[in-house]
Amino acid sequence: MNLTEMIQDFADEGKCRAYLESLRWPNGVTCLRCEADKVYRRVSRNQFLCASCGYEFSVTVDTIFHDTHLPLVTWFLATFLLSEAKKGMSACQIQRSLGIKTYKTAWYLCHRIRAAMAEANRPKLSGIVVMDETYAGGRAHGKTGRGAANKEVVIGIRQGQGELRFFHSEDVRTGTLEKYIRENINEDVDLFVTDDFHLYRGAARRIGIKARHRTVRHGMHQYVDGEIHTNTVESAFSLLKRGVIGTWHRIGAKHLQAYCDEMCFRFNNRKNPYLFRDTILKLINSNNIEYKQLTANAQNAA
Repeated sequence: MNLTEMIQDFADEGKCRAYLESLRWPNGVTCLRCEADKVYRRVSRNQFLCASCGYEFSVTVDTIFHDTHLPLVTWFLATFLLSEAKKGMSACQIQRSLGIKTYKTAWYLCHRIRAAMAEANRPKLSGIVVMDETYAGGRAHGKTGRGAANKEVVIGIRQGQGELRFFHSEDVRTGTLEKYIRENINEDVDLFVTDDFHLYRGAARRIGIKARHRTVRHGMHQYVDGEIHTNTVESAFSLLKRGVIGTWHRIGAKHLQAYCDEMCFRFNNRKNPYLFRDTILKLINSNNIEYKQLTANAQNAA
């Protein structure tokens, strides 16, 4: 679906509600409280009334759309733009493109969509798994790379040419690396590939995958040795950095993980022909996030 088709298919509130109903109740509307299927539609109020328990509800109840002051058309368009933009889209651009009155409203809208994009309870990765880290925080004078000041660590893990995961990490100590390896990589992984940073060796030894750990020696200007390389995760890092530099411009540490989650969701679904539908499904299954939760103790939030 392209943008023109998107605008035609969801031109008004009624079409958006009908689509949400078809996704939420593919076999017909059922009561959200007692699950009875004898439900009456109250057209004038965009609600349903359960004949069994008398509960009144709408299609947006218990979803991220509940009690929103924005039209569903705006939600749908913002979701489409965020899910289709390869390097993301800033809240300023969303505000301008959709005619949203204030930046605050656009920023809040974007962050609620990002929160829904976050994946949970993911299976551990197997096969050939590559792990590396990068540093986000813009250009600054002085040391670059590991040990640079005023930078945030992002750890990347990717399974072959497949799934990508980013994590905003406090540091790159052995225990921290071990934690991410243990939580995301199977112990019987075929190959675990990193660069020659020595702490990866210690973490792999603790997990028990030292025998399957291979390194590419960047310190000796070696970047590819057959299937031993970190290029797959490094290409994903470059996409993230282009998003930071060219789209979002400034990201506070508090929200960095949310932007990482958005980038990973879009990257992992880049060949999904039903991306818009699947993103709307995630919004349906997500609870709303209050603005005060997003802004609590936030500094330099983007």
